[in-house]
Amino acid sequence: MNLVDSPCPIARSVACLGDSWSILILRDASFGLTRFDQFRTSLGIAPSILTRRLAALTEEGLLEKRRYSERPPRDEYLLTEAGRDFIPVLVMIVGTLGLLATPITMTLTRLQESDADRFSLEKAHEPDGLSKALVKTIEYRASSPGPVEEAIFYDHPSVERRVHRAMVWKAEHPDLVGK
Repeated sequence: MNLVDSPCPIARSVACLGDSWSILILRDASFGLTRFDQFRTSLGIAPSILTRRLAALTEEGLLEKRRYSERPPRDEYLLTEAGRDFIPVLVMIVGTLGLLATPITMTLTRLQESDADRFSLEKAHEPDGLSKALVKTIEYRASSPGPVEEAIFYDHPSVERRVHRAMVWKAEHPDLVGK
C-alpha cells in the first residue's frame, strides 16, 4: 500500500516525513529559517539531500517555494498553513521521544556519577567526607527513592546507595582512609 494515498493522516505524515532530515527542516522553518544556505548551515546537510527534501516538502504542501531574488535566481522556503499545522504534531513527537528516553539518559548519568564517586574515593581516600557531603543533599532529594522513581526522576544514584558504597569502600580499604 502506498502510504501517501492512505486515508489515514498519520500514515500520510509518516510517508512525507519518514526521515529525520525532513523533520529537522520543518523544525528550522518553524524557527524562521527560510533560505537554502540557512538550512544547510544549521543542519550540516549535503546540498543534494537538502534539495531533494525541500522539493518533497514543497510538493507535499508543507513548504512554499518563493523567489526572493531574480539575479541571481534565489528562492526561499516558507511554511504553508499545513506546515504550520504540523508543528504541534512535531513538538508532540519530540516531547514523547524525550519522555521515553528520560529513563535511559538518567541511567547513563547515574552510571557516570557512580564512576565519579569511585574515582573520588580512589584519589581522595575520604569516604567519610563524601558521605557527609551526600547527606546534605537529603534537604532537596529523597535519600532512598524506589527503583521506578529513581529511574524516571533522578539523574544521580540515591544518597543511600552512594553513602553505602563509600562505607563499603572504607571497609575494603582501611589502610587508605585519610591518606
